[in-house]
Amino acid sequence: MAASQPLDSTVLLFTRHGLGHGDPELQLKLAGTYLQLLLEAETLPSVICFYTEGVRLVVEGSPVLEPLRALEARGVRLVVCSTCLGFYGLTDAVRVGIVGGMPDIIEAQRRGEKVITL
Repeated sequence: MAASQPLDSTVLLFTRHGLGHGDPELQLKLAGTYLQLLLEAETLPSVICFYTEGVRLVVEGSPVLEPLRALEARGVRLVVCSTCLGFYGLTDAVRVGIVGGMPDIIEAQRRGEKVITL
């Protein structure tokens, strides 16, 4: 995929450490697959927000850092909740994305034509 891949006004919300409810290993595997397939999509979301347990996906040791870095390199804005990072003691462990606050997440949701919680 080229760096000029078009972005749409979709906003994705990661609120869990993976996708779905179930075995943690399966949740992370599904998140990795989802993000890889997203990279292959014709268009990309404009923003992906991470809050509550979702912030664990953007920190050191996360198995989905590489696809997240690739999405960011293609222009997808990754917004990570600073309050959540502080709550979990992960502020210094962020490896991808922009640390922001709830106002940044609200603004992304307000601007998005479609908001999908994963």
